[in-house]
Amino acid sequence: MAAPRCSRCACLLLVFIYSLYVVVISEEPTPGNEQHASVVENPQTAAETEKQPTEERRWEATQVDETVPDDAAANKQDLPVPDSVLTSTPPLKDEFQEELVIRPLHSGDIYASFQFRTVWETDFTRGSKVSHYRLFPKSLGQVISKFSVRELHISFTQGYWRTMQWGQPYLPSPPGAELWVWFQDTVTDVDATWKELTNVLSGIFCASLNFIDSTNTVEPSASFKPLGIANGTDHRFLRYATLPREIVCTENLTPWKKLLPCGSKAGLAVLLKSEKLFHSSFHSQAVHIRPVCQDEPCKTTSLELRQTLNVVFDLHASGQGKREWSLFKMFSRTLTEACPLASSSKIYIDVTDNPEEDQFELSPATHLLSQAVVLGDRRTFSVYDLTQQVTFGTVRSLNVLIRWKSTEGDMLRPLLHAERYIAGYGLQTGEIHTLMYNNHPFRSFPVLLLDSVPWYLRLYVHTLTVTSKGKDNKPSYIHYQPSKDRMRPHLLEMLVQLPPHSVTEVTMQFERALLKWTEYTPDPNHGFYVGSSVVSALVPSTVAMNTNITKEQPLFSTFFPTKEESSYFIRVYTEPLLVNLPTPDFSMPYNVICLTCTVVAVGYGSLYNLLTRSFQVEEPSPGLAKRIANVIRKMRGVPPL
Repeated sequence: MAAPRCSRCACLLLVFIYSLYVVVISEEPTPGNEQHASVVENPQTAAETEKQPTEERRWEATQVDETVPDDAAANKQDLPVPDSVLTSTPPLKDEFQEELVIRPLHSGDIYASFQFRTVWETDFTRGSKVSHYRLFPKSLGQVISKFSVRELHISFTQGYWRTMQWGQPYLPSPPGAELWVWFQDTVTDVDATWKELTNVLSGIFCASLNFIDSTNTVEPSASFKPLGIANGTDHRFLRYATLPREIVCTENLTPWKKLLPCGSKAGLAVLLKSEKLFHSSFHSQAVHIRPVCQDEPCKTTSLELRQTLNVVFDLHASGQGKREWSLFKMFSRTLTEACPLASSSKIYIDVTDNPEEDQFELSPATHLLSQAVVLGDRRTFSVYDLTQQVTFGTVRSLNVLIRWKSTEGDMLRPLLHAERYIAGYGLQTGEIHTLMYNNHPFRSFPVLLLDSVPWYLRLYVHTLTVTSKGKDNKPSYIHYQPSKDRMRPHLLEMLVQLPPHSVTEVTMQFERALLKWTEYTPDPNHGFYVGSSVVSALVPSTVAMNTNITKEQPLFSTFFPTKEESSYFIRVYTEPLLVNLPTPDFSMPYNVICLTCTVVAVGYGSLYNLLTRSFQVEEPSPGLAKRIANVIRKMRGVPPL
């Protein structure tokens, strides 16, 4: 009995010693156990540790690519990265400005020009990838990045600008739709990119830009140079097209307003009421995107988006026989606040012709005055700063009112003016006349004329004549690209010197082509539109122009870059042409179809009845007396008659 008890005690002692050894071993710290313990104690930290590589990769993909020094990169890797950096992109500086310029015209009309400018300190030309948008519209940013666009200029215009009555506009545009784009030199197939870009812009602006194709697209060689920073001017990456028949309406204005940071809810955009804007003599809205310098040395660039809207109201005659206007009368609204996201919001009233208030009276009066050189002339403006609460007064509403005191005053004739019309008779041949007026009394200057003519007007280049004051004026530069039927239009560019106080006439004969019946529009007798001619020139200035653009200058005076103090750049558009082509009688197919259907119905129907119907001889039915007699004979058992 003693032996089993001893063996049992020995076994228990061995089990106790082994368990004690296991406990001591488990309490010793190890790297793996420490990590496991930390994971168990803090499961949230473990989840964040597992997600950290994924979030870091996402942040690296969405940040703007910038060159970082090696030392800074090494220090950056040693330092811990906070969670806020991993989940957000580096902030990019952007700025938004808005202004309204109102200019009373000598014709009694009112010219109002809206300028909205968004500057973003980023550069898409270097392949930067940006996913965070604050003030710059994301839809346009993605388009610029995807299609490698360097500059984009698009306008939609309803009406024609009457230069001789209204003077020169701040931003010219032709009737209809106009689009010209500079692509980056990294684009391999410009035509395919251009076609895809027009389709995308057609959806963004709810316009018919998808009708732009090779038949109405040209590649200018001298006109439409870049308005922003340009490292090269290879015209192979430039495309220009117009749609003179494009109708501008509310569906084009709504997406345009949505591109603004404040939309149409605050700021000057509150005045953009569609039923008032389109009930005007002239209306034009545009979008311009270009790279600009951030500072004078221009070491870094920014992307500028400028949205402009120009409108001319006919307010010469009012209901009470008074010649006055106000913001409420023009737009049916008043201003209550500036856009909260705008760093600058101002209204400029041109009072150059009213130095002593003998022409009109401005109410409410403002003590802020500003001078700017616009279109070669020094103009004076009364300024209303919407960022100051004093501007709105106690009623917290601003309604600028002008009461005219006198209708006297002479308008300065524009130095450059252009017109175009078609001469001739019949529907076979014709002649295009382009007139360019130089109203400067003693100075001549060169102009660059661009003319794009559809392929169905076959130009006779040997009939090209340029005359000034009854004498031949030989152009110093001519670039002509002939058309190809149903493939591309004519392109004519020439550099002509305009003598002082003269009219230069450019004429060229053409022949009308006969189209296929499927190529005619639904209203062929209305005619076919030919886009406006474009005249670009450096016009002599009466005052010294500002060659350095600063932030203090108004937006309407800084669009076209100025390189010389003695001249300024101007662009003039002529009227679009409406040409009648030989049109077949489209009622004849209808008559032929009706006659053919009648013949088929009568002739073939009769023959078909004769061939398919079966004829049977049917005896005439007996009379009443005979039927009565047969009944009686049947009752008597006699055979019927």
